Amino acid sequence: MPARLKLLLSGLLIGAACHAAPVIINYPILPAKGDPQLHYMLSLLKLACNKAAANCLLRPGPAMVQGRAIQELQRKQSRIDVMWTMTSHDRERLLLPIRIPLDKGLIGWRIALVPPGKGHLLADVNSLKALARFTAGQEHDWPDTAILQAAGLPVVSTPDYEPLFSMLAKHRFDYFPRSVIEILDEQQTHADLQLEIDPHLLLHYPTAFYFFITPNRPRLAHMLRDGLQQAVNDGSFDTLFQQYHGHTLQALQLDKRQIIHLPNPLLPPDTPLAQKNLWYQP
Repeated sequence: MPARLKLLLSGLLIGAACHAAPVIINYPILPAKGDPQLHYMLSLLKLACNKAAANCLLRPGPAMVQGRAIQELQRKQSRIDVMWTMTSHDRERLLLPIRIPLDKGLIGWRIALVPPGKGHLLADVNSLKALARFTAGQEHDWPDTAILQAAGLPVVSTPDYEPLFSMLAKHRFDYFPRSVIEILDEQQTHADLQLEIDPHLLLHYPTAFYFFITPNRPRLAHMLRDGLQQAVNDGSFDTLFQQYHGHTLQALQLDKRQIIHLPNPLLPPDTPLAQKNLWYQP
C-alpha cells in the first residue's frame, strides 16, 4: 500500500475514534458525608480508559450501600455499570471482577478509629487473643465483618455505613477498623465527633479491592482490564497510587505498629497473590 494512502487511512481512523460515541460508565455514590475512595477510583477509571484509547464518560448514578449496589449490578436494566469493592467468593461469582488490586492490597491493612479520649485503648494489645477483649464496629454486608468474626473477634454490625461513626463516638463499640487509605479522610470528614486514630496497632488480612462490572457489559470489563494492565506495565498505575497514597502511608508510620495477621476465609483462589508487583509491601 502506498505510504500516502496509509497516512490517509490512519488519519481517517484517528478522526473516527475522536468522534466515536463515548463509552458511558455509570457508578454508584456512597450515601455518606464523603467517600474516601471516590477521587482515586475515578482517576483509575480515567487512566484505564486512556490506556485503552477509549473516550469514556463517567457518570454518577444513584446513592446506594455496597449490598444494594451489588444487587443493582446484577439486574438486566442496571442503573450502574461498575463499582469498587472488596472481593469475595460470592462477588466474583455474581459479577465480572477485574483482578488487579486497585489499592495494591491496602484495603486489608487496617488501623482503628477509637472514641474521643480513647487514643491509647489498644496500647497493650499484642495478640489476637488480647484484641478479642474489644468489640469492633462494621457494616453487616462487608466481607470484613465475616473475616473479623472468623478470627474470633466480637463485632457489632449495622445495615449502613454512616451511623458507624456516631455509634463509635457514643461508645456503642470499642473500635472501628478502617483501611489505611481511608482512615485519615474519614477522621477529617467526621471531625465534629473528635474520633481518634489508634497509634499502636495494624491489622492485616490478605484481600483485594477490585472494579466489579455488571455481567451485562463484558466488553466494558475487557476494555478496563486491558487498560489497567497496560497502566501496571508502563508504571503509570504506580505513579497514580503514590500520588494519592504516598503521603498517607508515611504519615501513619506503619513500620512502627504492632501487626496482627488475620486469615481471610473469603479470599477467592484466583486472587493474584503471586504477582508481587500488584501488592504494597510495608
